[in-house]
Amino acid sequence: MGLDIRWPIGIMFALVGALLVVFGAATSSDVEMYRHSLGININLIWGVVLLVFGAAMLLGAIFGRNKPPKP
Repeated sequence: MGLDIRWPIGIMFALVGALLVVFGAATSSDVEMYRHSLGININLIWGVVLLVFGAAMLLGAIFGRNKPPKP
């Protein structure tokens, strides 16, 4: 039985998403930084999106384990 691909994908996206959320939250008061993106904190938004996707992959890996077929 091999490694479920959802584990590394989920971990990677969750870690990158968490880093973006922390960075976006830490720099949310910097108006000049987000002037180029029309004042939208894109780091925070995409961090949440990546974190949710990573969590969905991890939940899929946890609850989607292969069960042996019944004879």
